Formats: sequence, structure tokens, C-alpha cells
Amino acid sequence: QVQLVESGGGLVQPGGSLRLSCAASARTYSNYAMGWFRQAPGKEREFVAAIRWSNYYADSVKGRFTISRDNTKNTVYLQMNSLKPEDTAVYYCAVRVSPFYSDYDYNKERSYDFWGQGTQVTVSS
Repeated sequence: QVQLVESGGGLVQPGGSLRLSCAASARTYSNYAMGWFRQAPGKEREFVAAIRWSNYYADSVKGRFTISRDNTKNTVYLQMNSLKPEDTAVYYCAVRVSPFYSDYDYNKERSYDFWGQGTQVTVSS
């Protein structure tokens, strides 16, 4: 069992920046895939970014968001720049601990085993 706790959300003006953090209760090895998803009101949860050996991004955030990790702190980050109102959502982090990756799709919720409770990001003037 791995517990994930997100932090860093809040209210920011359009064009602003936020950095989200996701701290894991257990050691997160560099070969564990970790991801960020988001869910806006009235919409389904969608993929934002993932990291394992490479970084992956949704087209809507490419060039604005950066995912990174610090395995010494068991933490994954999401640096969000040039925020837009359409980025408003609850942001969730997730981790895959299964050692098998033959069925891994970085942008699919089913690829991840544990999820955090989410942190609200609101982009508004």
C-alpha cells in the first residue's frame, strides 16, 4: 500500500505559476511510473503528465508544464507555468508499483495502482 499526498494547489491568476508536489509514503524507485491527472467540474478525469524513464505530456499542457521527481524525497512535482482558466481542476497524482509494464499506457488511469486525494487548482482573475 502506498499513500500519496498532493499539495501546492491554490488560486492563481491567468499567466501565473504553481508547483504541485506529491509525497509518497513509501520509497518510489526511479523505475516506478508516476503520473498527474486532473478533473474539471462536469468532466472526466484526464491525463496531464507522467514520468518513468521519460516524461510524457498531454498536448494541452506541453511546453507549459514540467513533471519531475526526487526519489530521495519520494516526491514527484508538477511545475505549471502560463496557467490558463481551462487548467482549473482538481489535480491527482498516481503511482504504478506493479513490476510488469507490458500493459502500461502512461495516459490511462488503469495503468496506475494508487492515487492521492487531489489538490484544487483554480486559475481566475
